[in-house]
Amino acid sequence: MADTERPELGVGMVGYSFMGAVHSQAWRTAPRFFDLPLDPRMRVVAGRDAAAAAAAADKLGWERSASGWEAVVERDDVDLVDVCTPGDTHAEIAIAALEAGKHVLCEKPLANSIAEAEDMVAAAATAAERGVLAMVGFTYRRVPAVRLARLLVEEGRVGEVRHVRAQYLQDWLADPEVPLSWRLDKAKAGSGALGDIGAHVIDLAQYVTGERLTGVNGLLETFVRERPVAAGFSGLGGTAGEGTGPVTVDDAAVFFGRLAGGGLASFEATRFASGRKNAIRLEINGSKGSLAFDFEDMNLLHFYDAEEDAETAGFRRIVVTEPGHPYTGNWWPPGHGLGYEHAFTHQVVDLVEDLAAGRQPVPSFADGLAVQRVLDAVERRAAAGSGWVPLP
Repeated sequence: MADTERPELGVGMVGYSFMGAVHSQAWRTAPRFFDLPLDPRMRVVAGRDAAAAAAAADKLGWERSASGWEAVVERDDVDLVDVCTPGDTHAEIAIAALEAGKHVLCEKPLANSIAEAEDMVAAAATAAERGVLAMVGFTYRRVPAVRLARLLVEEGRVGEVRHVRAQYLQDWLADPEVPLSWRLDKAKAGSGALGDIGAHVIDLAQYVTGERLTGVNGLLETFVRERPVAAGFSGLGGTAGEGTGPVTVDDAAVFFGRLAGGGLASFEATRFASGRKNAIRLEINGSKGSLAFDFEDMNLLHFYDAEEDAETAGFRRIVVTEPGHPYTGNWWPPGHGLGYEHAFTHQVVDLVEDLAAGRQPVPSFADGLAVQRVLDAVERRAAAGSGWVPLP
């Protein structure tokens, strides 16, 4: 289908660092591998630093750059605003964009507080009445093996869900000399490992099982409470390039909960797991079988069918690269694996198709609020420190 036959979707992005670069690749790639009903046009990228935004536009493929998110929201040729900024700015940008009649894709976690997330959900509900739609970017849902796991649960292949084990393990903060960044500032990030990576496995657990958490309890810990202040860094006190400043978020979170169907769930999120670079692990045990996934081997899904002959039963290794598997038919021949960036492309594909059909994209802002409520509950329980039974 020629581009001239498709309506255009003007995209503006706010933020151009790690997430901005990944989202940019997704917007560039999606229309080249998938037949989309709308033609995404990368109109403008914006950030606080005009020179850096201009350099990002040139490098990442945007038509223009701007200084400040307001310039994106105000543009007539922008139909969708992609928010790739720290959490403390999500609510302000997303609500302004929705009120201006722009669709919104917002990175996770949705906000830094329940109050902000509730305001965003309310704004999205009002906008939806005018056909303006919003989605939060829990991108790991779009990994083909994760989507296949969801389908197997929906088909009843694991039966009644009894256990969920979810981990997100990284090690980039294990070295105490790693300098401060906005991700270590509670005012900007909202929380540490809990919100940054724990939010992902909360969403994955609820998405794959199709069940919400009904209650949680847990612990938070900060192992390194002071870090060097890097040159050019502002925030958290201290002078840029001199001395140390406080870490005001958690380094690790361990928590557990109960699913709506009665199953038990345990979670671990840490940036101190030496040797683990991006280990997102999800295991589901049910009355009829089990599923296991590890993002560090992301093209595999392990499935155990408890109803098979006991003498030959075992975990089945599924290489999720066949044409009939979710998303993979648009990529490479079977056995040629996908990578981290492909899930972001799939996110764009699903979003564009939903926008063209006038459907509510998922995960919605309401789904993002549900995760935000879990994050808040874990923080409150950890702060209360209740439930401990002291041992001699």
